[in-house]
Amino acid sequence: MKVLFAGGGTGGHLYPAVAMAGELEKLVSDIGISFAGTAGGIEANEVPRLGFQLHLIPVRGLKRGRSLTDLVVNISVLIDFAVALLRAVALIHHESPDVVVGTGGFVSAPLLLAAQLLRKKTLIQEQNAFPGVTTKLLSTLASEVHLSFEDARAFIVKKKSVFVSGNPARFFEHKDSSAARVCFGLYEERPTLLVFGGSRGARSINNAVLQRLNDITVSANLVWQTGALDFERIKMQVAPSPYVWVGPYIEDMGSAYSAADLVLCRAGASTIAELTNLGKPSVLVPYPYATGDHQRYNARALVNNGAAIMIDDDILSEQRSVTAVLELLHDQEKLKKMGVASGKLAYPEAARQLALRIIGLGYKH
Repeated sequence: MKVLFAGGGTGGHLYPAVAMAGELEKLVSDIGISFAGTAGGIEANEVPRLGFQLHLIPVRGLKRGRSLTDLVVNISVLIDFAVALLRAVALIHHESPDVVVGTGGFVSAPLLLAAQLLRKKTLIQEQNAFPGVTTKLLSTLASEVHLSFEDARAFIVKKKSVFVSGNPARFFEHKDSSAARVCFGLYEERPTLLVFGGSRGARSINNAVLQRLNDITVSANLVWQTGALDFERIKMQVAPSPYVWVGPYIEDMGSAYSAADLVLCRAGASTIAELTNLGKPSVLVPYPYATGDHQRYNARALVNNGAAIMIDDDILSEQRSVTAVLELLHDQEKLKKMGVASGKLAYPEAARQLALRIIGLGYKH
């Protein structure tokens, strides 16, 4: 059996595919797995590093503006897409996969469309509560569509063979919270706030935390991943303290989650999957420039189920926002309820279940 994964650009599109590929290798002894991606995406380095074959397809995304410049650029993008589609057809002819799996990113569109034109089995895995353009357009011809949020159904025209299967995410073992705080050199008995904005950080979140650092550490611990770009600037302004751990990147994210009573972060799909799988309450700050404002839709899916509160990026540093976060951090009863609600949204077996669906399609005639 052969499976071709089409997706990448960002880790949010790539790592769900990698998780499914890993499960397929466990379940099928003679599985043949390859990836299609772009030279400029994260997959260009990560896929070969992980030991999978990568086929490069040059393709770009459309500009969303309406200026003359954007229009001219989009004409060239469409020409590039036509070329990419021809290359995708040639690749599928050469590789002859049993199933093509699209996980988003620019490259998934020509690969999925080529596979559908060649009557191959296709599975779309959509990470966000607001589906991307590729998912919305190509889902109608897909063999199966798998969503991460129930809320995403409203945007999918196709009604049959559409499933809510969750988003494959990293697995973390739960540790004792006091012991986890000791790992970060923090006071064991204090409530602890975990803050991160992704591996590169989030400047607006970092600035808000820096501005309100004293308010936070008066009564709580802080585990703070700044990202590499802001770390040196922030380190110079944060005095050593038994109540603060600050670093550019957290290697042991399992301990960080275990130490935290509350998590303050962006609302990317992978982060949401980690939070719900661990049953963590959160304060979500959607990235305001995300495509289609999809992080806001992701956040609402948790907020509407009582698992999180949402604060807009531009008011995070205001006193009312800091007060809301600290009041929640010290309300153990509410945190417990939110944690239970978060856990109810979890799909810890998402990667395995999706792998089983791929296998089912691969052996279906």
